[in-house]
Order: sequence, then C-alpha cells, then structure tokens
Amino acid sequence: MKYFSFELQHIEKHTGARAGVFHTPHGDILTPVYMPVGTQATVKGVYPRDLKEAGSQIILSNTYHLYLRPGDELVKQAGGLHKFMNWDRPILTDSGGFQVFSLTKLNKIKQEGVYFNSHIDGSKHFFSPEKVMSVEENLGADIIMQLDQCSEYGYTHAQAEKAMGLTYNWLTRCLDSKTRDDQALFPIVQGNFYDDLRLESLRRAKPHATHGIAIGGLSVGEPKARMYEILDLIRPELPEAVPRYLMGVGSPDCLIEGVKRGVDMFDCVLATRIARNGTALTSNGKIVVRNAAYTNDFTPLDNNCGCYCCKNYTKAYLRHLINVNEMLGGMLLSLHNITFLHNLMKGIREAIFADSLTDFAEEFYSKYGEN
Repeated sequence: MKYFSFELQHIEKHTGARAGVFHTPHGDILTPVYMPVGTQATVKGVYPRDLKEAGSQIILSNTYHLYLRPGDELVKQAGGLHKFMNWDRPILTDSGGFQVFSLTKLNKIKQEGVYFNSHIDGSKHFFSPEKVMSVEENLGADIIMQLDQCSEYGYTHAQAEKAMGLTYNWLTRCLDSKTRDDQALFPIVQGNFYDDLRLESLRRAKPHATHGIAIGGLSVGEPKARMYEILDLIRPELPEAVPRYLMGVGSPDCLIEGVKRGVDMFDCVLATRIARNGTALTSNGKIVVRNAAYTNDFTPLDNNCGCYCCKNYTKAYLRHLINVNEMLGGMLLSLHNITFLHNLMKGIREAIFADSLTDFAEEFYSKYGEN
C-alpha cells in the first residue's frame, strides 16, 4: 500500500515557487503550508476545533517533551497521538534532537547517540537513532524526523563538519531501524553556514529523501539575508519530487521568502508565543495590544480578518485581557495569529497559480512593513 505521494501542481514562472498536494494517511496537505506547533500534544491555548476552522491542515508535536511526559508508551496505549489528542488530520513529530541540545544544560554527544539530563528533574536519559525511531513509532505521527545534531551559529568549519557527519551516520541508522511504512521519514540537511558543508550534507541526504526532505539549522540567530543565501545555494540541488520542509521558520516575511526559494513546508512557535505576550500579526504589521495606545480603541485587530477574535472583540478588550493576565487574551490572539498565517499561505498559493507571487509579495510588504 502506498501511504505517501506528492503531486506538484504548478511552478510559478517568475520565482520557481511551488504549489502542490502531499497525500498522507490522515489526509491531503495543500502546499505551501504553515504548520502550527503543538509541542505537548496541543497547540497552546487553541481548541482543535478552532484550529480546523482556522485552516490548519497539519500540526506538529515534540518527541523530546512527549517522551518525558506523559511517555511515548502511554501515548501508544492510547492509540497514538491522533487518538490521544483527538486530531484526525496529519501530524509531524520532530526527533527531539534540537531540544536535547537547547534545553538540557548537561548533554554529551557520542557516536552512539546523546546522553542528557531532563530539563524537568535532572534525570538521566539517552537518545540514539534507534531509540528516537522507537519513540516516534509509538507516537504514530504521519511524518517523522531523523535524529540530527543541529550545530550552533558560530561553529567552526571543523565543528560543523563533525556534526554534519554525525547527522548522516544517524540518518542511516534511523532508516535501518524504522519499521512502519505508514510513517514518512524526512532526512535533515545540516552543515551550518558553510557552503561546502551544506551542499555535502544535501548530497548525502538526497538519496534517502523518499517522501520529503528537511532543512535544519537555519533561523538560529543568523541574519535573515544569510539564511536566504543558504536557501539559494542549495535550491538547485533539492529534490523536485518530494516536499521540502524548512524547520523552525514562521514569520510572515520568511514564509514568503522561503516559498520564493522553493520551500513547501514551514513550522514555528512564533504565532502563539508572541500572542501570549500580547502581539498580533495583522495585514498592517504587528500590533502590541498591551500598549496604552489601544486603551480606547474599539476596532478589530484586523479589518481584513474574519476569525472569531476579529469578528467579536476589540483592541481595547484584548488589551484589558492581556494586561490583567486573563488566559482568554492569549487564546484569542493565538487563534488570530494562526488564522493570519494560514490566510497568508492561502494567498501565496493562489499567487503561485496566477504566476504573480512577486506582485503579491510587494503588496504585502507595502502594508505589513517587513522585508
């Protein structure tokens, strides 16, 4: 049985941006797509019902966090993530490698895997490629990631080369230990910000990109211009017949620029994280609703948005909620921001089919104010 296939529907004639559909066991994903992040088996502060209404086709969960709590064996007993969290559309789980390196103060990287202490209670754990595949198979997501080493911005060439080699070694072991055909394993391109290492990592990963390929180690503190340079560098060598996933990127300008460089899938916690701090993404740029300027502003966040928040509440009310730490404020802003990014991707997709993505981008930037 063929569980996954990617249909490339149109290539924009000016930029080469791609529109397609990725067929998965839990439904089709229209690309390009923004994927909300549900780290702990929930998109923080948003009902699954509302995610669907907002246009969420696929959401992410985190292997590291779910391995620690509630435990992947428990999720397996519940019937997998789809049943556990009551989400019947596609799910992607990352490998947890980024969290091991970024959240744990004590970790030791070896050829066999990573030894680390839990950020919760300091308990000792070990992630090998084989262990990560076992955990991700228990979780049961449609798309799973290999264990990789994300080298930090500022690594030397030698350090980045070692991490790249380890990432490829772990990929081969992930492939050897994977047992489920109904899960698509994406290899990850690393190489830091060294052109030769990026191309070499892609060369090694490409033969194993059966269902998709991921680009990791970007948006980690580097200037955006440098990220775009790396995408421009590897773009001609990326496989055509599978989705291309840029990991951890989700600001509106990066979504547009990533699509223009041939990327199909994106994820980021930005939309919900800034919402909980009182910031909204709107067609006229960011709005920090906790600011005093909105005390008596009885207009919607965005007149061009039809989400539940914008149809029913004013900036003044949202400011009140945020400033008194009422959870509804973060919930409403999270729903709005996710809806905004889904609508942006819908507009981008339509512009690809109309061969007018450059015009779409210029008009968006003229109102939003970032580029």
